[in-house]
Amino acid sequence: MTISAATVKELREKTGAGMMDCKTALVETGGDIEAAIDWLRTKGLAKAAKKAGRVAAEGLIGVASAGSAAVLVEVNSETDFVARNDQFQELVRKVADAALKTDGAILSVRAAPFPGTDRTVGQEIQEAIATIGENLTLRRAGRLEVPGGVVASYVHGQVAPGLGKIGVLVGVKSPGDAEKAGQLGRQVAMHVAAASPLALKVADLDPDVVAREKAIYAEEARESGKPEGIIDKMVEGKLRKFYQESVLLSQAFVVDPDVSVETALKNAEGDVGGPIELVGFVVFRLGEGVERQETDFAAEVAAAAGK
Repeated sequence: MTISAATVKELREKTGAGMMDCKTALVETGGDIEAAIDWLRTKGLAKAAKKAGRVAAEGLIGVASAGSAAVLVEVNSETDFVARNDQFQELVRKVADAALKTDGAILSVRAAPFPGTDRTVGQEIQEAIATIGENLTLRRAGRLEVPGGVVASYVHGQVAPGLGKIGVLVGVKSPGDAEKAGQLGRQVAMHVAAASPLALKVADLDPDVVAREKAIYAEEARESGKPEGIIDKMVEGKLRKFYQESVLLSQAFVVDPDVSVETALKNAEGDVGGPIELVGFVVFRLGEGVERQETDFAAEVAAAAGK
C-alpha cells in the first residue's frame, strides 16, 4: 500500500521516531496511526524518541587503536550509574572499534557498521536507548593517524580497559625504536590530561584567543598607570608566560617539571634512537561543554506531593 508523506510526518510528530521507522510502522499496520504508535512502542522506538530531550552529560570516553592510527569516541548517558553498566561499556567499546575503520567524522561513525550486527552505529545506539532506558548520544569522535609513526593513548579515570572519563591521543614520529617512542608518547598523553594545553605549538593557537589575552593584559597595564612604552613590554612578557602555560611543547613536563615538553623530547632522542617529533594530539573530557540541567530535588518532591 501507499503511505503518504503527510501521514508519515504526522506519526513522526506524535512519536519523535525516525522517518523510516515511522514509514515501516505504517506499512506494518496498514496505515493506522494509533496502531503504528503501538508498533513503535513495542519496538522501543517511540520510547527512545521521548527520551531524546533529556540531557546526557555522563557516559564514557572510548579509545581504540591499530597500527599507526587511533580514535576517541564520547558516548553520553544521563547518569553515571549507566556508565558503570556492562552493556553500556560494551556498546562504547564497539562504537570505538567501528570508528577506527572510518575517517573519524561523526557522521561517518554514525553510519558505520556496528560490529556483529546488520545495523549501523546510530541504529545500535537507538536500540540501546530502548533496552537501557536512558537517553544515549554519540557526541563526538576524533581520529589521529601518523604514517611511519605511532599514536600513543592514555585513559584517565579508567573503569575498564580503553574506557574512562578522559581520553588522550598523541602522535609521535621518529625513525628510532617504535616501542620506546610509544612509551614516551604515553607519558606526553598523561601530561596532556593533566596540563590541558590549548595547542601543540604557538602557531597553532587560535588568533582570537591570543588577541583576547593581549587586550586583557594591555587593559590591566593601563589601569596600573603605566606609560604606553612600558605597556607593550609588559604585554609581551605576559604573552610569553601564557604560551608557557598553554602550548604543549612549551609547558613544563609533568614527569620532569624542570624541563619543557620540547626539551624532554630532545633529551629522549638518544634513548629512542633518533629525532622525535610530536605531530598532534586529541583530548576528550567527558561532558566538556555540555550544559547540564540543574534540578531542585526538594521542589520536585514537593510538586509530586501536590504542594
